[in-house]
Amino acid sequence: MSIINTEIKPFKTQAYHNGKFVPVSSEDLKGKWSIFFFYPADFTFVCPTELGDMADVYPEFQKLGVEVYSVSTDTHFVHKAWADASETIKKIKYVMLGDPTGAITRAFDVMIEEEGLALRGTFVVNPEGVIKVAEIHDLGIGRDASELLRKVKAAQYVASHPGEVCPAKWQEGAETLKPSLDLVGKI
Repeated sequence: MSIINTEIKPFKTQAYHNGKFVPVSSEDLKGKWSIFFFYPADFTFVCPTELGDMADVYPEFQKLGVEVYSVSTDTHFVHKAWADASETIKKIKYVMLGDPTGAITRAFDVMIEEEGLALRGTFVVNPEGVIKVAEIHDLGIGRDASELLRKVKAAQYVASHPGEVCPAKWQEGAETLKPSLDLVGKI
């Protein structure tokens, strides 16, 4: 069964955010768009390139009213230590969730059980807590935050324009489609 159009499962955890430890729960997501950005582990190789890329694009997500939650099976303490040790991680302004029990990682079905690590999973969650985008990568394949930004804009557009859909490579301001019998076979 697909995770698309399912509601996220309740959770409560500790996070590292802007130099502080803070509690975060699924209740904090209500009423706003969210991104869950799972990665295998702190102090690794591809992960800091992705998290740094997300940090660079994060202000654009904020302009859209989207909060970003990076998640690994490390603790919030390890997230702080990584931020203290790495200039790339230090620039992160979004929330870094600790998931040492793996409960959140399992709830999104991205746990590598044999290793206790997360796959590279990206999920866009609407204000009602429903997953609208799900993308999972093998550990060696990094993601692009700019492409994720495009997908979030498309998801928000479709949510606010019933009856319209965004075609491949759609960019904000570009033409959309209105599915109908007249379009069948003409695209």
